[in-house]
Amino acid sequence: MKIATWNVNGLRARLDFVLHWLRARQPDIVGLQELKLTDADFPAEAFREAGYHAEWYGQKSWNGVAILSREPATLVRRGLPGEEALGSRLITATVGGLSFTTVYCPNGKSTDHDDFPRKLAWFESLHRLLEAEHDSGQSVVLCGDFNIVPAPIDTWDETAMAGRIFHTDAERARLQRLLGWGFTDLFRHHLPDAKLFSWWDYRAGAFHRNHGLRIDLLLGTATVATRVRHAEVDRDYRKKQDGLTASDHAPVIVELD
Repeated sequence: MKIATWNVNGLRARLDFVLHWLRARQPDIVGLQELKLTDADFPAEAFREAGYHAEWYGQKSWNGVAILSREPATLVRRGLPGEEALGSRLITATVGGLSFTTVYCPNGKSTDHDDFPRKLAWFESLHRLLEAEHDSGQSVVLCGDFNIVPAPIDTWDETAMAGRIFHTDAERARLQRLLGWGFTDLFRHHLPDAKLFSWWDYRAGAFHRNHGLRIDLLLGTATVATRVRHAEVDRDYRKKQDGLTASDHAPVIVELD
């Protein structure tokens, strides 16, 4: 089974690019983030023609998450309780023997911005939801754009970025709390020493200079982690394909036995 996460940075603008990737990579379950379109505008028919069922939670111009799957999924939840003001950022479904959640976590903007404590509070709400509605002894996947760099190996320059947004002790502590609940970072579990990134700024040639961050994560409980046989950042799809413009994020893929 091949599972993946991808911040597409606008599905309306990126639909043909996403369909191109689906044909090339043939994933079984995908979490998409930053759709930037309403529920009514979600291109369900295009995905159906490509062989994928979809569950989605949209929002005009901002946020939005979806789950694509080869087999039908059962929708469990749309939205994070208590955090509705921060928009459409979480969707959960059961599919392929997994409880599969994808999230688009708040950015926080900067450590001195009002959005930063809201970001930390959002992660606390996510942890409460896990404790209330999920069982770490079962097969659970939580994936998405976490907007947190887990460790120094996951940033192009920890010395320069330490203490700045995505790199703070407070953010990393929230991620560690999720891991402590029972999750494993599946990419890092498989590739403990790989310095690979999933996001590069569009500006200043960041991708070509490899000035990136690993902020797109696939987390799985122990029963999922034991099944991992391959993990990768799909860098080819951070590049143009057949004249189609890429997102500033690359897909992250994990293959399970």
